Amino acid sequence: MTHAAWIIVTASLVGVSCGLMGVFLILRKMAMMADAISHTVLLGIVVAFLVTREISGPPMLIGAILAGLLTAFLVQWLHSMDIQQHASMGIVFTTLFAVGVILIATSVGNAHLDINHSLMGEIAFIPFNTTELPIVGEIPEATALLIFAFLIVLLFIVGFYKEWKITSFDPALAASLGIPVLLMHYLYMTLVSITTVASFDSVGAIMVVAMLITPAASAYLWTDKLSIMLVLSGLFGVISAVTGYYIATWIDTSISGAMAFAAGLVFLICFVCSPKHGLLSKVIRPIKSEV
Repeated sequence: MTHAAWIIVTASLVGVSCGLMGVFLILRKMAMMADAISHTVLLGIVVAFLVTREISGPPMLIGAILAGLLTAFLVQWLHSMDIQQHASMGIVFTTLFAVGVILIATSVGNAHLDINHSLMGEIAFIPFNTTELPIVGEIPEATALLIFAFLIVLLFIVGFYKEWKITSFDPALAASLGIPVLLMHYLYMTLVSITTVASFDSVGAIMVVAMLITPAASAYLWTDKLSIMLVLSGLFGVISAVTGYYIATWIDTSISGAMAFAAGLVFLICFVCSPKHGLLSKVIRPIKSEV
């Protein structure tokens, strides 16, 4: 495959994985959690580097996942202390992200960790860092990690579909049926962390937030059925990734930034054209009723 093809495949994996996870963030009214985790994983990455002196591999993944879980725990704990959930998210993610930034500035030194890279990533470089996999052959490390993350996400969504559905729409009913709501919450936060970490190094925090929220919000405009919403969200994530790549090559700009912009364009089109909640339908419906 060409370098361009690997970039598109990798970005599409980010789009579909984040798109699937984002559906439940939207339904649980926790959209800001995407912003929180995508920033606080930086702290886990920095701490893992300070402990191991490695800038890739399992230590980074473990550190970032633990940072994501710490974020979820602190948000839940503050919320239990009668602090509004969105305020809890804002407090936790700004504080932990600031700690990560301070550690980069004061302790990391000459390692390849910087704020610009963490925000925007550099997906154009992923084809140059490859690994060898059985059957598949040589493949970029970032792509391999994202394939692994996507399979995990898909496995847990299919395996616990009923539990995710009930806990997202009616946690009280889920608890009365014996479903461990808190355990499912932290399991979901773990999956969000895994998806975020797998995407973080390639595309940066901005695109991770865009792909976690915007495709799911776009899909929400088209359907009230969860299964269809999941499919549409993943599809919109892929469309945003592919379209964004060609926009970036056309105007010679940041690939990740262009993909986040493309996700916004997809949402705008859905916001205008959706037959259920779109602007056009809201204009056309009263006209038809008057006729």
